[in-house]
Amino acid sequence: MAAKKILMLVGDFVEDYEAMVPFQALAMVGHTVHAVCPGKKAGDKVRTAVHDFEGDQTYSEKPGHNFALNATFAEIDPAKYDALVIPGGRAPEYLRLNLKVLELVSDFFRENKPVAAVCHGPQILAAAGVLKGRTCSAYPAVGPDVAACGGVFREVPMDGVHVDGNLVTAPAWPAHPAWLRAFLEVLGSKVEA
Repeated sequence: MAAKKILMLVGDFVEDYEAMVPFQALAMVGHTVHAVCPGKKAGDKVRTAVHDFEGDQTYSEKPGHNFALNATFAEIDPAKYDALVIPGGRAPEYLRLNLKVLELVSDFFRENKPVAAVCHGPQILAAAGVLKGRTCSAYPAVGPDVAACGGVFREVPMDGVHVDGNLVTAPAWPAHPAWLRAFLEVLGSKVEA
């Protein structure tokens, strides 16, 4: 397996598991992962939130960990990365308002590089205008965003995944085993059964 250089886009109140688990799992298999947040630099931290499914009409939210960034957003050159990961939580809601974020995401799609997004992460994809004619999954509440920008929302189980070419999406952190396995396959990483 050739190691890849992966960019992870996070922000304050990113979903804890959706940032921490992929960051650690991708590094564990030998990839380099740089976590960045607009307005922050390497060594800064973002606060995370833990979202859980406890039988209510929507998920609950609890304080998570502080997640340390290891790269500086202002210094990122998307051409130097092989893939992009966009975790969910509340961060995508405001990150999608940042034009530099939208340009960065568009660069990855223009170059047809692998992109993995989970939960509310596809809100950024919708705002960047990269979902037109594409099919993706997301947290169900994001389905209208996907449809409004010309994408097709694919409802899958909470532990399911959907792959559309270079785009790997899932509805929430319970999908990590399937989502990360599919992303590793799109990256060309050998995954043992």
